[in-house]
Amino acid sequence: MNQKSLFESDFQAPYNLLPKDGVVQYFESFLDHRDSQAFHNKLLHNIEWQHDVLFMFGKKITTKRKVAWYGDKDINYTYSKVTKLSTPWTEELLYLKKLVEEKTETNFNSCLLNLYHDGSEGMGWHSDNEKELKKNGTIASLSLGAERRFNFKHTNTNDRISINLANGSLLIMKGETQAYWKHQLPPSKKILSSRINLTFRTIV
Repeated sequence: MNQKSLFESDFQAPYNLLPKDGVVQYFESFLDHRDSQAFHNKLLHNIEWQHDVLFMFGKKITTKRKVAWYGDKDINYTYSKVTKLSTPWTEELLYLKKLVEEKTETNFNSCLLNLYHDGSEGMGWHSDNEKELKKNGTIASLSLGAERRFNFKHTNTNDRISINLANGSLLIMKGETQAYWKHQLPPSKKILSSRINLTFRTIV
């Protein structure tokens, strides 16, 4: 198993973070600190947040973190045996979507938002490979708020890569990334403030 930890000084976009089987690019200062904090505060209060509900091993689990699903009309998304119905875009989300689309040269029709209240809340290993998502499509992940560690693990070789996602940063995952790599947001007791993550997606 190979493991590599990447920090901001180690590479500059648009170089590929992954050694093989996919493309991941990182833009540390996609938004400046002032705009990042302003959008974090607006979304914290203006988004229709709900606790996520998952079904694992036959049991219904309600997460501490909160989620929201926004998108074009009738864009629904099913994962962990739960279907989410799209909420109409807000003015802030449309503005951010436009910025992300210009950077990625990709059109998105939906966005999954996650609210992590502090470092005790995270996300386990998974791939965004649900059947509704465009195959080998682009997923653009915008981070607002607390800086968090983000890990990748190759499904066959177990190679691992870690990166710190800064406030206002944009992580772009595309190509075969979801087919060959899992990712996670590990918990950390040291982080006491909140993080909002927006993943812009294309549902087909």
